[in-house]
Amino acid sequence: MDIFKNGLNIDIGGILSDVIPTVLQIGLVILAFIIFVPIGKKIIEKTIQKAGNNQKLSPGRVKTLEKLLINVFSYVMIFVFIIMIFGIFNIPLGPLLAGAGIIGLAIGFGAQGLVSDIVTGFFILLERQIEIDDYITSAGYDGIVEEVGLRTTKIRSFDGTLNFVPNRLLEGVSNHSRGNMRALVDIGISYEDNIDEAIIVLEQVCAEFQEDERFKDGPNALGVQGLGTSDVILRVVGQTVNGEQFGCERDMRKRIRVAFDEADIKVPYPHQVNI
Repeated sequence: MDIFKNGLNIDIGGILSDVIPTVLQIGLVILAFIIFVPIGKKIIEKTIQKAGNNQKLSPGRVKTLEKLLINVFSYVMIFVFIIMIFGIFNIPLGPLLAGAGIIGLAIGFGAQGLVSDIVTGFFILLERQIEIDDYITSAGYDGIVEEVGLRTTKIRSFDGTLNFVPNRLLEGVSNHSRGNMRALVDIGISYEDNIDEAIIVLEQVCAEFQEDERFKDGPNALGVQGLGTSDVILRVVGQTVNGEQFGCERDMRKRIRVAFDEADIKVPYPHQVNI
């Protein structure tokens, strides 16, 4: 069908015959992308979990590899999707790649941080410095690792804040989730109280907690840790199951305070006397 407009013959049928196949091809590519990507992610999850069971990998290691491979798979699929769209429109890739090489060379100096992030992330994974669910301190952040990606690592602070940290900034990583941890409690008594009696009370409290399954060794009363301006500081230390150290410390402080009150041992605190 021809339409005469402004002196031009417009072949609507020809335009539709060219547009419709292109739209259908784009629709098929998008549909395939929507269907295949979730399936690919499920396959990766099942494969990593099975490999983890066979190789007896830690749950944290399995989660780390799973999220990383899914991340890489997503980037690859986006790249393939773009290439297929270019193919539908018959856009030659040779000149684009050549141009991309020139542009890449031009911005290469500005992308040094990105390259550093990827390289650092690779070595973090290779050396198993951190894994998902590890409690770490690094780059000024303190919290639980939720994801180790190609460029960034996600660290969830204890107040709920999710921090996206570039991998190149993860220096001097302190991993608090490897092996047994230490529960440490320092508590002060007044100079007027008998130190030996206070230590006996601490040993009784420690004996109670030695039956607690959270403790792998101890706890034990070590004795006098220091002399403060108004108190004598006593220390209790024990090895705990990873991640249980904070709860153990809270419970011991509470029990020690109750035991000291029962034994009439004073815990000093700042106070003001008005005359």
